[in-house]
Amino acid sequence: MLGRRAVRLLTQKVSQEVDDELMGSRIGYSIDQLMELAGQAVAVATYKEFHQRVTEKKNATPSVLVVCGPGNNGGDGLVSARHLRLFGWNPVVLYPKRNRAPIFANLCLLCERFSIPIVDEIASLPTQLSDFDVIVDAIFGFSFKPPIRPPFDSILQDLRAVSVPIVSVDIPSGWDVEQGNVHDLGLLPEVLVSLTAPKVCSQFHQGSHWIGGRLVPQEIDDQF
Repeated sequence: MLGRRAVRLLTQKVSQEVDDELMGSRIGYSIDQLMELAGQAVAVATYKEFHQRVTEKKNATPSVLVVCGPGNNGGDGLVSARHLRLFGWNPVVLYPKRNRAPIFANLCLLCERFSIPIVDEIASLPTQLSDFDVIVDAIFGFSFKPPIRPPFDSILQDLRAVSVPIVSVDIPSGWDVEQGNVHDLGLLPEVLVSLTAPKVCSQFHQGSHWIGGRLVPQEIDDQF
């Protein structure tokens, strides 16, 4: 969890530059490596925040809905669902706009091999939204630019309408990366898991804040 030590907050532009450096020839990460590290970090933070709380309250296996967008943030969500399954949770993935690129198809295949249901609309969920113990918001990342387009506009409304605690991946979906929830259309997560480094909007987050994925070499840390 993020402590009191001062950390740098990244703008949208710098966030993209950091990703480009990490996946460039100088550092050498691949996108699937970064997704695996990010998704595992999200799963660990989610487990540490909620496992004891949920199991003490209901004496049952925690259930989690992972809502995935079509971009890399959604890939992080698919990875987190698999790790939460390995932690003993019952995940369901809501993936309304599947990315058909091979890396995302493979992540979906892995979820299916771990018996994780993947549905494309809220109406197809095996239970009501309000019945989940936790929701992981992996819809929009730092590259998000408004407006919020269908079907995610209505999905955000539905998620805002329930009292289930939300864990947002890197950016609370619907927020401006630097100005926060300026249009009051974004999610209000209980937990934020920043990836690589916190973004400027994280200063407006009021709940628990984790930095996930210890993946930045010192030279990149010094550069940015």
